Amino acid sequence: MEKVRSFISIDIEDPEIINKIVHIQREIEGLRVATVKYVEPENLHYTLWFLGEIPASLIEDVYRVMRDIKSKPFKLELRGVGAFPSISRPRVIWIGAGKGSDAMINIYRQLEGGLRGLGFKPDKRGFTPHLTIGRVKSISNAPLLHKKLMELSDVEIGEVLVDRIRLKKSTLTPKGPIYTTLKEVRFS
Repeated sequence: MEKVRSFISIDIEDPEIINKIVHIQREIEGLRVATVKYVEPENLHYTLWFLGEIPASLIEDVYRVMRDIKSKPFKLELRGVGAFPSISRPRVIWIGAGKGSDAMINIYRQLEGGLRGLGFKPDKRGFTPHLTIGRVKSISNAPLLHKKLMELSDVEIGEVLVDRIRLKKSTLTPKGPIYTTLKEVRFS
């Protein structure tokens, strides 16, 4: 049985916003205080639901759940840099969501209802809208990295129009993941 590593996302495609995110990645990288695997510009997205390795036969069912989402297009504010599990112990560096995050949470809740019916379980940690920009492999100067993340904690990146969600396939390669859009649902 063919398995597909997949997730449902809101992709970031605005070149101006992508450039600002890349600038933040370079700012952190320029400190030379941590080894971080940065997310490539073409892969920047908010994950609504990580599905994992699913049977290819489930793709149409997931797509049906996505098509049932009731949402109008909305503006999403990208704001603030943070980290999981915390800024003092960063493993994942991310950008948060300001205005519009309530609409994203509403989409997530609608997905949750439909996906539970297909046997998917929500993340035990709950849903926090975030856009991963890097994964920390090691840190050589934690205080300096902490200081930089605190400086960026309320940075304004800008707004994007969210008018669609996508079901993406993630192919893991030694150079990093390759994401392919399998299905797309547009809001009207």
